[in-house]
Amino acid sequence: MILDETQLKKFILDSGLVSRGDMETIEKKNKKKNQTLSEILLSEGKISENDLKRTEAYLLGIPYISLKGEKIEFSVLSLIPEPIARHHNIVSYRKTATELEVAMLDADDLEAIEFIKKKTGLKILPRLTDTDSIKGVLLQYQKSLKAEFDDIIQKEASSLKLVAEDGGEEISEKELKKLAEDLPVVRIVDTLLNHAIIQDASDIHIEPQDGQLLVRYRVDGILRDAMVLPKTAGPGIVARIKVLSNLKLDEKRLPQDGRFKINLSDQNVSFRVSTLPTYFGEKTVMRLLKESVSGFTLEGLGFHGEGLERVHSSTRQTVGMILATGPTGSGKTTTLYTILDIVNTPDVNISTIEDPIEYQMKRINQTQVKPEIGLTFANGLRSLVRQDPDIIMVGEIRDNETASLAINAALTGHLVLSTLHTNSAAGAIPRLLEMGAEPFLLTSTLDIVLAQRLVRRLCNQKEKYVLSDLELRNLGKLVDLERMLKFLREEKIVGPKDGWDKIPFYKPMKSAECEEGYKGRIGIHEVLKVTPTIKELILKGATSDEVEAQAKKEGMMTMLEDGIFFAAQGVTTIEEVLRVVSE
Repeated sequence: MILDETQLKKFILDSGLVSRGDMETIEKKNKKKNQTLSEILLSEGKISENDLKRTEAYLLGIPYISLKGEKIEFSVLSLIPEPIARHHNIVSYRKTATELEVAMLDADDLEAIEFIKKKTGLKILPRLTDTDSIKGVLLQYQKSLKAEFDDIIQKEASSLKLVAEDGGEEISEKELKKLAEDLPVVRIVDTLLNHAIIQDASDIHIEPQDGQLLVRYRVDGILRDAMVLPKTAGPGIVARIKVLSNLKLDEKRLPQDGRFKINLSDQNVSFRVSTLPTYFGEKTVMRLLKESVSGFTLEGLGFHGEGLERVHSSTRQTVGMILATGPTGSGKTTTLYTILDIVNTPDVNISTIEDPIEYQMKRINQTQVKPEIGLTFANGLRSLVRQDPDIIMVGEIRDNETASLAINAALTGHLVLSTLHTNSAAGAIPRLLEMGAEPFLLTSTLDIVLAQRLVRRLCNQKEKYVLSDLELRNLGKLVDLERMLKFLREEKIVGPKDGWDKIPFYKPMKSAECEEGYKGRIGIHEVLKVTPTIKELILKGATSDEVEAQAKKEGMMTMLEDGIFFAAQGVTTIEEVLRVVSE
């Protein structure tokens, strides 16, 4: 059942899914990257996964099935254990007395089919499906796991009362260590961590309060209450987390920082831990970082149109600086890693200096900052330049010294990628000048500046509406409506003669599948190209407002405009965009 690539190529060309010119370009890249035709078609965004899987299914003579929005009986779903389903991307969705229909991404995974056949004793009927269908079904496992996890945590927490409720305020280090190794505590912490990973949380907050312990997860950028535990569970949970992250057990008066790593369902997840003394006890916050994340594309992150072209153009440069700006947690590092993935070919040497190393990438030399032994961004960058790199990524420009070294590295024949904490793309320029960067050096090195935020995506079920006159007037106070129409028409989101009365917007609809009406996030961006006119403004010492005004004249879409652009496509809502982009 192995797919013949020549046959696949011929069918795709004959059906007009990809033009011959694009196919030739892809084949040239394929020689460099050594990927399959399917992999490179998807990574380049030349074909949707849905179209590709339908084509493969047709050529292999296997039915194609889409399971998006399908509710599967748990008795059928659980015939394949969740770890097997996740690892092999295979799910069961329909059962008869003698047969079981399974949807999978790889029809050649005979090992998984044989395992399920032996386990169930049924005849297995394989069907091809797409990644979104598999993800949606795996989420249904999680719903049942959530209820199971809640039961485990509450049960273990009630047994903890016997462990921690004998009253003394001060507990010795020896007692804390014993408490951290107690079975109920270990189970609660393991379950809390697994629960967070399954819910795709980015942060866990464990907050002691008067009479209770509140656990909250940040999911899709929003903090939500996850569960309330007895206050007596607090010392044991904090002690367990401290043991995992090598922190001092008996130090409760000072904040501490640490980290640890766990493996769940064949993926490594790193946790950055921060403890802080509060009135009712130690508050613990953990940031989750999934390692070995790959497969991102610029299009998938939300880049499009002129902005996408500008980023691709910058990746083809061999010298200069690409900066990503935005607050903590806005996806800057993910954007830079995606760019690194594009430029990561065998003929270049890529080195990074990061704090922390968020994703592990093949063929890239990644260095972790360790200020306690003198390995700072600045010192690390000095050493990296002597390692004969072609491309350098600096996790963050925090001070004058790092800014100066990054600019010098870009001047001396390197492509430098880094992040900066500013609210807009234009704001990065005065920020670098404040750090002591010389204007004439900045104009020689800075190529593009990206600014971004993350907005929540609407689920498939959503409520359609058209803006009223009043809503349109209010929107007109925030963005230039004629300019927005021009962008929408240029990218063929609306017809050439369509007005605002023909453009549908959407509101979230809560459902069993989608509790909040939103699921996942997408980036909204502004991409500032440092053109000759922008360079003149930098040399004249122009303000960020003047730089932004000129960039808009040259076709830059602001983050707010990009958000409205996505809202007009039904990807998100106007309210969500306004929540995230504070002007």
